[in-house]
Amino acid sequence: MEVHKVVPPPHRSTFQKLKTRLKETFFPDDPLRQFKGQPPKTKWILGAQYVFPILQWGPNYSLKLFKSDIVSGLTIASLAIPQGISYAKLANLPPIVGLYSSFVPPLVYAALGSSRDLAVGPVSIASLILGSMLRQEVSPSKDPVLFLQLAFSSTFFAGVVQASLGILRLGFIIDFLSKATLIGFMAGAAIIVSLQQLKALLGITHFTKQMGLVPVLSSVFHNTAEWSWQTIVMGFCFLSLLLLARHVSMKKPNLFWVSAGAPLASVIISTLLVFAFKAQHHGISIIGKLQEGLNPPSWNMLHFHGSYLGLVMKTGLVTGIISLTEGIAVGRTFAALKGYKVDGNKEMMAIGLMNIVGSSTSCYVTTGAFSRSAVNHNAGAKTAASNIIMAVTVMVTLLFLMPLFQYTPNVVLGAIIITAVVGLIDLPAAYQIWKIDKFDFIVLLCAFLGVIFISVQQGLAIAVGISIFKILLQVTRPRTGMLGNIPGTDIYRNLHHYKDGMKVPGFLILSIEASINFANTTYLNERIMRWVEEYEAQDAEEEGKKHSSLQFVILDLSGELYYSICSC
Repeated sequence: MEVHKVVPPPHRSTFQKLKTRLKETFFPDDPLRQFKGQPPKTKWILGAQYVFPILQWGPNYSLKLFKSDIVSGLTIASLAIPQGISYAKLANLPPIVGLYSSFVPPLVYAALGSSRDLAVGPVSIASLILGSMLRQEVSPSKDPVLFLQLAFSSTFFAGVVQASLGILRLGFIIDFLSKATLIGFMAGAAIIVSLQQLKALLGITHFTKQMGLVPVLSSVFHNTAEWSWQTIVMGFCFLSLLLLARHVSMKKPNLFWVSAGAPLASVIISTLLVFAFKAQHHGISIIGKLQEGLNPPSWNMLHFHGSYLGLVMKTGLVTGIISLTEGIAVGRTFAALKGYKVDGNKEMMAIGLMNIVGSSTSCYVTTGAFSRSAVNHNAGAKTAASNIIMAVTVMVTLLFLMPLFQYTPNVVLGAIIITAVVGLIDLPAAYQIWKIDKFDFIVLLCAFLGVIFISVQQGLAIAVGISIFKILLQVTRPRTGMLGNIPGTDIYRNLHHYKDGMKVPGFLILSIEASINFANTTYLNERIMRWVEEYEAQDAEEEGKKHSSLQFVILDLSGELYYSICSC
């Protein structure tokens, strides 16, 4: 038998150990390695390019790239304009704020962001959370100015949270929002958002302010006298049109422009119908006159004191984390499709600074939207310049085209929101999680039911709490399994998974699928002794012996990078 002696590692001081540990925790990508051995001038250039990625691709920008970006920019602008108005109403904010939020933030992201495909602007989930959390303490109809101030203040704190996570390299915190949590949360939020649009689709005037499934349905069926057949007919016609356009684009990706242009086309057609038939006098509510001009400054509206400080900080934290998670997930998804990398910490700083600047220019929480980013990707975007072209298009709309939206019916905006959030319900992913991990499916179900029956933020909190509990459970109760030899090989695998595996006589080989620490030593000691007792009992039963043939217990501690052999 060949024996290799294990020697202790080289001696290091406590400071060196702590330095290495912190570096691996907060700087695993070693962002300063590109500066090593470079002259001072090059270091300044590299530093500027690191902070402003636009300086990397900007000098090499060409007419060919511009042709691709202008097509994608105009395409996502046609989607961003109706969505911006719709999502602002979802957040209980003036519709014009949604367009403001589609103008300044994309310009900031184009300079600071590292994704070529991410199209930024308001999103349904962040709009829903912000509106529902603020509405619990302030009425948007009775005190609209205060509500708007709190929305801008929450956006500022969301930006601070997001930028801080990037600057302090704490992006791993958002990893606590597991895929199961997000799928359940998104599905529940999509249903709540859709149910909220019944107010617009049915023409109801008096509607509940609560977000739960039961209060919403109760409000719908207790106000049947307010239902407007004109509104219902228009709403379901345009909803069917939008869903059909979405279905066509999903079946044939080359026809992405059908789904992208359908919202704007619906807004134009419905506005013309209302104007031509004076439908606002026949039970169909309209947006009304919108303010013209570019974003007014709003830094004087930010609240950093008073009784609502805790509310805006809490709202900013929740909306900031959720929107950041969505933005980074979308950016990484499309980056993987095109074969380039997105720096997570850069994205956090870019999205955070984007929201900080936005809060001072009459914008509310924005991030990378999946629907717009998918359209941007399919339209052939090459660089972040598509965001600049989208912002310029929105700017032209703000300056010259706002009177055209005066007669836009609210029912069409509700149909646009429902069409946008339907894609958040991912049944195949939920089924896959059920097949792989039942505990993860419970987390998904808790997030889904919590959002629907309790509230958006409490449902999310419950799901995150269960996810953290699962992590603690995996640390304190690591998986163990008995290994056996695969015949004809020197490979050992879990006998529970490989039925043709064979036990080695006299040996009990156990695999521990986690690192050993103070939290699980007691459990592992008890579990190993139970394995030994079960082996001896089974051995005695099979062989009819009074004494067991077990001589050695071998522990496969691959997680600890060494093997330990214990003699019984």
